[in-house]
Amino acid sequence: MATEKKGRFDMAKNFLIGGLSGMIATSCIQPMDMIKVRIQLKSEAKAGNLSPFTIAREIYAKEGGVKAFYRGLDSALLRQAIYATLRLGIYFNLTDHIKENVNAGANLSAWQKTYCSLIAGGIGSFIGTPCDLVLVRMQADQTLPEAERRNYKNVFDAFRRIVAEEGVTSLWNGAGPTILRAMALNVAMLVTYDEAKERLTKAFGKGHDKQILFAASMLSACATSTASLPFDNIKTKLQKMKRLPDGTLPYSGFVDCATKSIAREGLTGLWAGLPTYYFRVGPHAIITLLASEALRKKLF
Repeated sequence: MATEKKGRFDMAKNFLIGGLSGMIATSCIQPMDMIKVRIQLKSEAKAGNLSPFTIAREIYAKEGGVKAFYRGLDSALLRQAIYATLRLGIYFNLTDHIKENVNAGANLSAWQKTYCSLIAGGIGSFIGTPCDLVLVRMQADQTLPEAERRNYKNVFDAFRRIVAEEGVTSLWNGAGPTILRAMALNVAMLVTYDEAKERLTKAFGKGHDKQILFAASMLSACATSTASLPFDNIKTKLQKMKRLPDGTLPYSGFVDCATKSIAREGLTGLWAGLPTYYFRVGPHAIITLLASEALRKKLF
């Protein structure tokens, strides 16, 4: 049976839901993101203890207390306002379109969901890369020698200085792994969540909605963190790098960074900080998915 056609206002609400869901989740997990970035950079530098508790104590003691964990929050929220709005809004609208116009009201296949999530993740990530670049640099700044720190005042100061000092195109440094990460993350998060929700509903019926939503979001969080961490690791290294004394860059691109990282840290080094990354990406995925469900019920 065909579903009711959705108009432009409904499409706009999908984008609004995507952005709000991402910003709510980011506001909650920003401290874990800061710790995750520091673990990746310490792993790259072979700089000792990678315990998230040790790193958290160091940040708190040496960088100004609790507020240090929220460094770059303005960039993170701006990134979600662009990135989450697009990657979730496009996904919701694509799946609604296919369900209405192709599947005659039936649920999408796993392939159709994968197709939608890849497109949405790629577009959203490409447009949001400059904000991601600024966020990584602001979070990594205190790990650099004092003379090499960029000391951006805020996200807008960072944009101004990057364009003036490095050129407009440098805002897309690390765009390749950023886009690959987003596509892997989008597929793992959205396809796993939708498939788990549909299968659990079919198995247990519609009387267990809250338990099913929570279980599906937990499964999605595990898949999301495992699939996206290697891309996130390489992205972080590319985006924070500075030129060496001889004028060259530490890495020439995605493949070079991946090759050198594996040679230096081993293949498992691409998953450095996985537990911390899970507690960053997992709750973010869970909060985003549950917030989007709640908002869709309220707004539709």
